Amino acid sequence: MDFVRRTIDIARKNVEEGGRPFATVIVKDGEILAESPNLVAQTSDPTAHAEILAIREACTRLGTEHLTGTTIYVLAHPCPMCLGSLYYCSPDEVVFLTQRDDYEPHYVDDRKYFELNTFYAEFAKGWSERRLPMRHEPRDEATAVYRFWQERNGGERRVAGAPTA
Repeated sequence: MDFVRRTIDIARKNVEEGGRPFATVIVKDGEILAESPNLVAQTSDPTAHAEILAIREACTRLGTEHLTGTTIYVLAHPCPMCLGSLYYCSPDEVVFLTQRDDYEPHYVDDRKYFELNTFYAEFAKGWSERRLPMRHEPRDEATAVYRFWQERNGGERRVAGAPTA
């Protein structure tokens, strides 16, 4: 099967149905494990990006939060939220079909605090220097939740089975 073509077809169908031009296909062992269009417009859920929805489906099907052994096809270079999710689930490879420069003449999504041409640089800034107003309110009780987690996990700090570098 042509997984690139499948990704494009899902995105095109989503646009035909009033959605946005994004799609994701997750492949394992030569078979589609999960796929999704972007459903933000249809659901009013700003996290319903194609990558997020497909990752959720694939992880549920596999019964794990780790997508090692998979290739993930996406129509566009992932936004920061999706990029973070892709890093977190650890696929073997991500294949993206367009970059911002390719689609910017046709599609722009600039919002308060989120402008693609500057957003990736926001991650490198300290939390107090970001455009999104943030405030740190340290609480010992909050840290205690992590100590409790470690105690419940036999003193281990790492999530069992998580792929490491």
